[in-house]
Amino acid sequence: MKLFTDKKIKNLKAKDHIYDIRENNGFAIRIFPSGEKSWVFIYTHNGRKRRMTLGSYKTMSLAQARIKYNEAYKMLKVESKDPALAQKQEKTHNRDSSSIDQLIDEYIEKWAKKRKRSWKEDQRLLNKEVKPKWGKCKAKDITKRDVVLLLEDIVERGTPIAANRAFACIRRMFNFAVERDLVTSTPCTAIKAPAKENQRDRCLSQTEIKSFWVNLDKAYMSEATRLALKLQLVTAQRKGEILAAEWNEINLDTKLWIIPDTKAKNGIEHRVPLSTLAIELIIKLKKITGKSRWLFPSATSKLHMRGESVDRAVRRSSEKIFQQANIKHFTPHDLRRTAATHMTSIGIPRLVVSKILNHADSSITAIYDRHSYDAEKLNALETWGNKVKQFIGTTENLTNIVEPNPL
Repeated sequence: MKLFTDKKIKNLKAKDHIYDIRENNGFAIRIFPSGEKSWVFIYTHNGRKRRMTLGSYKTMSLAQARIKYNEAYKMLKVESKDPALAQKQEKTHNRDSSSIDQLIDEYIEKWAKKRKRSWKEDQRLLNKEVKPKWGKCKAKDITKRDVVLLLEDIVERGTPIAANRAFACIRRMFNFAVERDLVTSTPCTAIKAPAKENQRDRCLSQTEIKSFWVNLDKAYMSEATRLALKLQLVTAQRKGEILAAEWNEINLDTKLWIIPDTKAKNGIEHRVPLSTLAIELIIKLKKITGKSRWLFPSATSKLHMRGESVDRAVRRSSEKIFQQANIKHFTPHDLRRTAATHMTSIGIPRLVVSKILNHADSSITAIYDRHSYDAEKLNALETWGNKVKQFIGTTENLTNIVEPNPL
């Protein structure tokens, strides 16, 4: 038969049996008794007659069918591969390929939960930013362009730092997918973080510390949240470790708080000596939350208070309370930096401050130095506690409970 034309294909009539009309080199159209027509490629591979369906005449034009036929013909003649078998394998791979929804679940279960204490934040980011846009897509089909557009959407929403966090999480997830052979490559290659992040150096001055402490009583937050912020300033510990503290980890008799390795950010058990000021704050807290397992129980679940709720409380009070009290913008983490900075400024050795902060030290000296530094840390924190009292202008016991403002 001569070359197909649209008119010739359209005029082919159905018979009471299936039949094929061929062009050259195996390109053909199959006509069914129902009148349906399909493009096919009829060929021989390794001595066996084979037939490959290219597509339906209803959805595939003659020009499109020729392109697909030429691809199959090249695979057969140039690459010596069976195009029908390759097509079947591709369909199976597509069917079995992980969707983004499945990849997110596998990443959280197999990687994040086992390696990150903050795995819930990864889960939250992926559920919020990725699932709604890509959830049903195959992971292998996500392109660099898809990643760039998703990040641009987050930036245009006015949250550039959130875009950085989302990108870091997406990149980790696709690296995980490559390692497990779920995809052959990551679409995050050569993409830069969408927003520039400046290293924070915010440190509250002596005047701001006094104003912060006094004005906390007016802030729009619970008394427990106020005490969490004060404890962060007084102990110089991480917000997440303070909020996750349990009463059985606190010993007021020995003046010691032990943060277990499962909660410490660096995975190393951390002994925090409690200064007189810290104990005063904890006694005050005991009157409020002492019946709970947690020092800072959540008001909405059986777990402890979340860091986001403390951040939110500070933001809510920032403009109306703190800024009016001449306190420049700060975050809860800045309180830890403030404590460290003031401790070194009053002569406490950097090594002791580093031990208080529980910074990881992988040096050879650190490997052999098993001294606990408990006495040095207690002396430093006691000195710092007294300095805070001096800043705020009181030497009195601070265990009186202030009536909390509504949340």
